[in-house]
Amino acid sequence: MREINVAQITEVIARLCIEANTHLPEDVKGVIKKCRACEDGEIACGILDRIIENFEIADAENVPICQDTGMACVFLEIGQDVHLVGGNLAEAVDEGVRRGYESGYLRKSVVKDPIRRGNTGDNTPAMLYTEIVPGEQVKITLGPKGFGSENMSAIRMFKPSAGLQGIKDFILEVVETAGPNPCPPMVVGVGIGGTFDKAALLAKKALMRPVDSSNADPYYADLEAEMLEKINALGIGPQGFGGRTTALGVNIETLPTHIAGMPCAVNINCHVTRHKTEVI
Repeated sequence: MREINVAQITEVIARLCIEANTHLPEDVKGVIKKCRACEDGEIACGILDRIIENFEIADAENVPICQDTGMACVFLEIGQDVHLVGGNLAEAVDEGVRRGYESGYLRKSVVKDPIRRGNTGDNTPAMLYTEIVPGEQVKITLGPKGFGSENMSAIRMFKPSAGLQGIKDFILEVVETAGPNPCPPMVVGVGIGGTFDKAALLAKKALMRPVDSSNADPYYADLEAEMLEKINALGIGPQGFGGRTTALGVNIETLPTHIAGMPCAVNINCHVTRHKTEVI
């Protein structure tokens, strides 16, 4: 049994809040540059050039890539041989977000109540997802999620009779409806299976996966490639002004589901697809 003080988790999360908001992951940078090389339209090329310039300035000056520094989505994979000590885990996570957003001068975007509103003033609470896994480590993934893209996400509870075509049509429908709103080029996370809530979580977790990776199952890897091609054929393009690059990637994650259902969730992210991971 390994003891980990939750104060360590607070320290890591505070740092990851700043790092994730100021340094775009290398996989995302690489795909953006690759897409720029494939564009031939003047407007599309110009926008991608500005996007590249923007993340290079953010890197060099340690400033946020985007003014929307998002809700802090925190994924914890906790080893079953870990004993967390020193306080309440959720409170430790929120304290990390509080410190990171304060010391990093990041925008506080969380309201106290979904209807009555009122800013919490410190970007807490975090959206916390925990999973018990083998081992004696804690893996922390921080994904700040902006809402220009989050607002364009959707879920649908399909009957199995809808088949694969129903899933394909739905993904395209969500992206086409989103249009320029999520600041394309976007990353499309797809969750298929499980239950209503689990499908949405799968789609969110899919966005934490490197955008240049493929599903381990060749069947779904092929589906990712096919959907990326079809999405880019829509011609929405960078920032919605037309072009070859509507999406940087499509990441699909799946789970077993009930014989009577086939849930599918699509979680969209903008080109600022931020995620940072550290293991304690």
